[in-house]
Amino acid sequence: MTTISIEERARQIGDTHVSDWVDVTQAMIDKFADATGDHQFIHTDPDRAAQTPFKGTIAHGFLTLSLMPLLATKTGEPEIAGVRMGVNYGCNKLRFLTPVRSGTRVRGHFKLLELVEKRPGQWQQTSEFTVEIEGQDKPALIAEWISQIFV
Repeated sequence: MTTISIEERARQIGDTHVSDWVDVTQAMIDKFADATGDHQFIHTDPDRAAQTPFKGTIAHGFLTLSLMPLLATKTGEPEIAGVRMGVNYGCNKLRFLTPVRSGTRVRGHFKLLELVEKRPGQWQQTSEFTVEIEGQDKPALIAEWISQIFV
């Protein structure tokens, strides 16, 4: 993996990186339901979910959102040299637009919107995050993801 300086990363405002595809399986959905306690039938009961407009089970919106870190690691984007840690700071303008059906594939699009030094060695990065569903025109979600990077 190649590395770049934080200053080089700051010059990439407007650049977009796209991840590899990731399978969203029923097993993944069931594990998320167990972890969150959200066992609504549209996520966990294929027979009942087949009777809904979704025609089958769908991933939790927050499961789709939680794929951000995984998808980010699958972009091939260079690592920032000297990073001691990175932490999530939050999201702006989060919208769930299209359900992700069990058995589909998704990938992430990450567009760097801003990278500013908040204090020496602490940078705040804002990226537009869009989850594409394979074979669909409308994305699953779009958000602005804010993270803190400590170098």
